[in-house]
Amino acid sequence: QVQLVESGGGLVQAGGSLRLSCAASGRSFSNYNMGWFRQAPGKEREFVAAILWLGGSTYYASSVKGRFTISRDNAKNTFYLQMNSLKPEDTAVYYCAAVTKQWGTWTNALNVWGQGTLVTVSS
Repeated sequence: QVQLVESGGGLVQAGGSLRLSCAASGRSFSNYNMGWFRQAPGKEREFVAAILWLGGSTYYASSVKGRFTISRDNAKNTFYLQMNSLKPEDTAVYYCAAVTKQWGTWTNALNVWGQGTLVTVSS
């Protein structure tokens, strides 16, 4: 059974940093593109970042580009999101997922979501 477990969220002041982790189990994700999404209160879930399994190219939403960095450790089957210069508008539950790009939109490739990890940025 495929499982994704996010961790590392918390309360941080604006301008601070957090590092989120996503521990995958049930299969190797080394051959999957992986990504992060987030859902703010009252809003739809949105794409944040993705990293390709082949070559390691990265992609970011314009709202986080230059502040967030996605990375992966295939040996540990773990994926990360380093978040710097956090803003109150980054407050959301963050989810990791295997991703694919369809019609220009990043989507969940396996339809498997973890429980998410809450990031709260105070002003």
